[in-house]
Amino acid sequence: MSASIVLKGLTWSTPDGTTLFENLDLSFASGRTALIGRNGVGKSTLLRIITGELPPAGGSVSASGRIAMLRQEVQVGECETLADSFGMTGQLALLDQIEAGKASTEDIADADWALLPRFHDALGRVGLPDLAPDHRLQQLSGGQRTRVALAAILFQEPDMILLDEPTNNLDRDGRAAVVDLLSSWRRGAIVVSHDRELLEHMDEIVELTTIGANIYGGNWSHYRTRKAMELEATQHRLEVAERRVTEIDRRLQAAAERKAKKDAAGRRKRRKGDAPKTLLDAQKERAEGTASVQSRLANRMRKAAAQEVEEARSQVEKLKALSVSLSSTRLAKGKTVAAVTDLTGGYDRNKPLLRNISFTIVGPEHVAITGPNGSGKTTLLRLLTADLQPVAGEARIYVRHAILDQAMGLLDPEQTVRDNFLRLNPEADENTCRAALARFLFRAEAALKPVKTLSSGQVLRAGLASVIGGACPPELLLLDEPTNHLDLDSIQALEAGLAGYDGALIVVSHDRAFLENIRVDRWLTLEAPTAGRDCPSGFSFWEEMPD
Repeated sequence: MSASIVLKGLTWSTPDGTTLFENLDLSFASGRTALIGRNGVGKSTLLRIITGELPPAGGSVSASGRIAMLRQEVQVGECETLADSFGMTGQLALLDQIEAGKASTEDIADADWALLPRFHDALGRVGLPDLAPDHRLQQLSGGQRTRVALAAILFQEPDMILLDEPTNNLDRDGRAAVVDLLSSWRRGAIVVSHDRELLEHMDEIVELTTIGANIYGGNWSHYRTRKAMELEATQHRLEVAERRVTEIDRRLQAAAERKAKKDAAGRRKRRKGDAPKTLLDAQKERAEGTASVQSRLANRMRKAAAQEVEEARSQVEKLKALSVSLSSTRLAKGKTVAAVTDLTGGYDRNKPLLRNISFTIVGPEHVAITGPNGSGKTTLLRLLTADLQPVAGEARIYVRHAILDQAMGLLDPEQTVRDNFLRLNPEADENTCRAALARFLFRAEAALKPVKTLSSGQVLRAGLASVIGGACPPELLLLDEPTNHLDLDSIQALEAGLAGYDGALIVVSHDRAFLENIRVDRWLTLEAPTAGRDCPSGFSFWEEMPD
């Protein structure tokens, strides 16, 4: 059965009264549709309304066909198995009873004999063909759990899948599996994502904004081209509107000067008394009436032109990419920034995940740490910053540094964005603080919100603003999956800022487009644990992006 979803006049507001959608009309059918937009605009909320988890404040949702949804966070129970997540525990028990000769005729008739082949087929489609039904989910990495959750959705054979940031926390293999799956998907799909590689495989892109939704046929490249054209056209419209305002102002000034000259001439003539007073009064009244009409007309034209300028300017602001400008760190090119010597360590000191790792970072090098889920990338960052003590060897940082981990641990959730910034940048005054926060979209009242009330993307922006937005950014910046919760505009702004960052950078990321755009000099690739071993088989450095 083909699926269709129709939204008519949809309206929804947050508990604090902020309107996310108002009279929104959208429809989805077969094909792959990406849903993009800035953080907080309501993309995930829209998916929850479609599934019926949230009731709309107004309007209606009509849906046909079987719909299944993958959420951003995959929660698992302590003893939950793959069979539990697939909803097939009872059917597996029935097959076991049949195999043991303990089932009735009715049980045999109810058995799903294709259950295990369908189970392994679903796992194979997400790149995990060898997992068993009784495998515990807690023994899997976060990325593997996401892939299992996606396989469980495929197992249901839905007509429409809703995927909320499906490639977050996935390594290269996991991302490739999702891309391959969607490339071959022939039913309906709505995908919330900021993964540009994944967006290249979409049939259309719907951009959700605070004023509605814009639909763009085609993939990410087509969308970018269209947006560039829209920005150019709107920029031209703004320039024309501004010229019109300038011309109207010039005409008003010229008219005012002509009127002033006529008024002066009239006063001189009245003082001479060489014309009847009644004639002079009549001429004055006609002139004042004409001037009043012309003034009202000119003011209406000036107001309309000014309004057109404001509309065009707001449209340019909406279309224009954000900008992140960073102060200089003044890091010397030959300075040793960090050194790791024969480093061995991990969360389990009896079975260290990393062994005998050595490298040195000198000057403003940008180093990417890559590798599959579970290979120890975050562990390496924690060993570097002394949040985790090594079993053997040494890791030292010799310059001012800051780390933005995935949990944004440097921010106090009880404090406002402003107070966090001032705490982390004690040399900053109020004006400097507000200007820095505004560059990261925390303007006016937004800067006074407690961090605990922010979305995950907003928390990351607050962390970035607090660490790199001040007058003295750190000479070494360590980032752990910085793009996971950022929207596309924020990612591109961060890329532009980091590409021009003159300090040293160590970044853990699976986002190849992001790593390509921030000028990475070297790539440290950690290898995955192999069968029969308690640690990765090693690591390697590359001068260019590895395959």
